[in-house]
Amino acid sequence: MTRSMMILRYTWRKSEVLVSSPLSEPTRLHEVPLVGIVVPVYNEEEALPAFHRLLCEQIDGLPYRFRIYYVNDGSTDGTAERLKEIQQADRRVCTLELSRNFGHQAALSAGLDAAEGDYVISLDGDGQHPPALIPEMLRLAEAGYEVVLTQRADTEDESGFKRWTSAQFYRLINRIGETRVLPGGADFRLLARPALDALRGMREYHRFLRGMVSWIGFRTVILPYQPPQRIAGKSKYTLKKMLRLARDAIFSFSLVPLYIGLSMGGLMLFLALVEMVYVLSLWFSGQRAQLEPGWSSLMFVILVVSGILMILLGFIGIYIGYIFQEVKRRPVYIIRKAVPAREDTAEA
Repeated sequence: MTRSMMILRYTWRKSEVLVSSPLSEPTRLHEVPLVGIVVPVYNEEEALPAFHRLLCEQIDGLPYRFRIYYVNDGSTDGTAERLKEIQQADRRVCTLELSRNFGHQAALSAGLDAAEGDYVISLDGDGQHPPALIPEMLRLAEAGYEVVLTQRADTEDESGFKRWTSAQFYRLINRIGETRVLPGGADFRLLARPALDALRGMREYHRFLRGMVSWIGFRTVILPYQPPQRIAGKSKYTLKKMLRLARDAIFSFSLVPLYIGLSMGGLMLFLALVEMVYVLSLWFSGQRAQLEPGWSSLMFVILVVSGILMILLGFIGIYIGYIFQEVKRRPVYIIRKAVPAREDTAEA
């Protein structure tokens, strides 16, 4: 990929490809800009050493200072030991250990809250977010973009079911939500300091960071990439976790489910009025004999109306549950232990 690579600028109705001009060396507001790199990990002891080597290969030699934040999301394997070894070997590494497994979005939020720097990049520690994109992301940031998103292409390794469900999810959330979310988007992104500060101000408990980043706005560019194979192990993002993320996305960014019940109620009211007109027409035309009572029709109406009411009550219950969890103001995550980078302690 050359310095004048093709940059995909995304619009919601069509995609437009523009050729960027070669990007210059960083325009320094300070002598050497600081870049924070946030890596949430969960049971990645096999992948971590190789991932850190890949990361260092890409950032060593760049005209920036780097601070790497590994967030251990309650791992139960040897991840903590691997992180300790990495931190001893690399003075730029900070580690945050959460008190339990809070989930990927919470762990990522912990790293973003802790990260310092003019730019902050987040990526997963399994190698499927290629560190090779980091130099290009930084060049785009220096060109004036405050948010650099990445868009993953479908791979043959993914099952047809996963590709289909992912496509349907983004189609649904973009149809019912007020904030457009990039289809195929990942939590591999760069945020300039103003964008990161805006994101930090959003303290809701149920977090869908892809939607939150889209909501804050700022000047955004999209960088497509082909995800490589995992370095080791299997994906820790189970179907249950994906469904939970989809639920949080839908109920955090849309009120449409509430209006579905309202629409169903309006439809049933309309049908009831039609039936009433039909019954009255038979009554006044002298055809009352046709109005013999029928239990089947009565039960049908009762079941339909009851079903609509239960659906509506279910939606209301979910929203009330979300409100209940928000008003308790519990923290999104709890940090059990934080070990700063040795560069920081040396400067102190």
